[in-house]
Amino acid sequence: MSDDPSTRVSVPEGFVPLSFGGNPFIDLVGPLYGHAAEGAAGRLVMGLRVETRHCSPSGFCHGGMLMALADMLVVLGSNLQTGQDRFMSTVSLSADFLAPVPRDAWIEGRLDVLRATRNLVFCQGLFRVDGAPVLRVDGIAKPIGEGGPDHSAKRYFR
Repeated sequence: MSDDPSTRVSVPEGFVPLSFGGNPFIDLVGPLYGHAAEGAAGRLVMGLRVETRHCSPSGFCHGGMLMALADMLVVLGSNLQTGQDRFMSTVSLSADFLAPVPRDAWIEGRLDVLRATRNLVFCQGLFRVDGAPVLRVDGIAKPIGEGGPDHSAKRYFR
């Protein structure tokens, strides 16, 4: 584990804060982290250290926070894995909450694109804590607008 001095939150080796540049919602709930080597290879491995502010009164990560993570995994992961380099908008998102995620846990998600067409990207993802599955996600993302490097999800790793 290394310690990110900008947030004082311990994150696993190889993960870097994802730079969303002016996304007020993610700035509020983040920081979200991505594995730099996986991102450079066109695959998203995304993580979050669960802080008290992410938790419900029960002391576990709030379901709304987990859904925000799921949404980011779907839109960023579908962009990276398809290489379309277009803004991705969520069309559908469903999740199965498999186990509670305690405060201070490192939650890490990976996405698989099942099928990509010109208009839709169908995917599924799985979040784990200490190797155990905690959240399963199904999503559909819609590419929007023109493609190009300014819309590539790789830009978040800068």
